[in-house]
Amino acid sequence: MRQPEMNVTRLGLGCAQLGGLFDPMAEADAYALVDAAWDLGIRYFDTAPYYGFTLSEHRLGAALRSRPRGEYVISTKVGRLMWPDPGVQPGECGWAAPLPFRPHYDYTHDGIMRSHDDSLQRLGLDRVDILYVHDIGRVTHGERHAHYWKQLTEGGGFRALAQLRDEGAIKGFGLGVNEWEVIADAMDVCALDCVLLAGRYTLLEQASLAPLMDRCAREGTRVVIGGPFNSGILAGTNKFNYEDAPAAVVERVRAIAAVCRDFDVPLPSAALQFPMAHPAVVSCIPGAQNIDQLRRNAHWFSQPLPAGLWTALKDAGLLDPAAPVPAA
Repeated sequence: MRQPEMNVTRLGLGCAQLGGLFDPMAEADAYALVDAAWDLGIRYFDTAPYYGFTLSEHRLGAALRSRPRGEYVISTKVGRLMWPDPGVQPGECGWAAPLPFRPHYDYTHDGIMRSHDDSLQRLGLDRVDILYVHDIGRVTHGERHAHYWKQLTEGGGFRALAQLRDEGAIKGFGLGVNEWEVIADAMDVCALDCVLLAGRYTLLEQASLAPLMDRCAREGTRVVIGGPFNSGILAGTNKFNYEDAPAAVVERVRAIAAVCRDFDVPLPSAALQFPMAHPAVVSCIPGAQNIDQLRRNAHWFSQPLPAGLWTALKDAGLLDPAAPVPAA
């Protein structure tokens, strides 16, 4: 079993909000958020060129640059090159105030190498620890999936990532996606150190349990959980997969919330803690719009929960019977 160097804290910080996801974030507030995360003991930070069209990487690097480099872990992503474009408008792709760069998909060997170099310059750091191939899959690309998959496989994308790892430029690589199926496809052709799975192994969804999560545990591929609130539906909003939640999802969440209330457990606390029980999972990286939300997440993540909660959820058919659950 491979054991990549992933000294990540169990609770990390997803940094899409630093790029102004849906709502703008002032630069001073972005720096204060990272400082508050540091004070809470968080030492794992995940970003991407796509977040704010490079804004998140700029801000995260500036916020961490004075910290001892050996004391934190940064992951960023490859698969999109950011090209200057003065026509970028506020609100594009959900970014409230994006910088004037537009994403272009490129999963080739040279594209991966260029993306890595560009991220280092934006972050102002000499290295990143983990690279994830960002947003690839049949749902993401539709009829273009085969084209981009060929870039990643036959076009040398995976080879570039393995080269960076073998040369010591990064500690590990994998996929950062919302589609668990493409991770399984990637594991068939490449040894992945780690994956960032967003929204597909949560208190609401466990379809990936046997086909992917258990396989990751067997093969030593570490899993970072992104989107633990399924875009917000498990934290009090009506958003699911970045859109308004369908009625069936709303009803299921209401049923889960009712069981949580019976045990006097906040729904977001159960949502943050549930995926951590799986042996493949090493970290959970919710985002935060402000310091108060960050501190709430940290509290929810650490508060004790009764073992009976998980039993009740399984008895009600709201949780996969085979899913590992946290200890009391």
